[in-house]
Amino acid sequence: MTLEIRFAVPSDAGTILRFIRGLAEYEHAPDAVKVTSAEIRAQMESTDPPFECLLAEYEGEPVGFALFFRNYSTWTGRCGLYLEDLFVRDEYRGRGVGGALMRRLGEVAAERGWARMDWAVLNWNTNAQSFYREHGGYPLERWTGWRLDNPGHEPAKP
Repeated sequence: MTLEIRFAVPSDAGTILRFIRGLAEYEHAPDAVKVTSAEIRAQMESTDPPFECLLAEYEGEPVGFALFFRNYSTWTGRCGLYLEDLFVRDEYRGRGVGGALMRRLGEVAAERGWARMDWAVLNWNTNAQSFYREHGGYPLERWTGWRLDNPGHEPAKP
């Protein structure tokens, strides 16, 4: 198996979007994806891109991705890596692609002196939970994720 992990470049925007859509389908939310390939490309070409992305390629064919960005911990006083998405095409799961992406993410964080890696996992996704445990991850038992849609606007009334 010839597996290569590389940083994505703006011309990979279409591939990244295909992986985002694949992940959304896997998570039973195919209509949630609103971003376009042109938007992804423009963001990657900007002077301050909002994310970075690793692509996993098997014999030159894209088979998985990990999209991440820098976060910050006030407790450690250091930056960290926030993993927004990790996805491997179904037919390539179980071949070490996800593990290779996780190892490379860990190397990126270490090379940059970042303190930790964070990510979220859906409660029902026990396969992902097992995968992340196998790679040293653990759930934050005392924390619950929260979100505010449309910040700066009047909250919706219950």
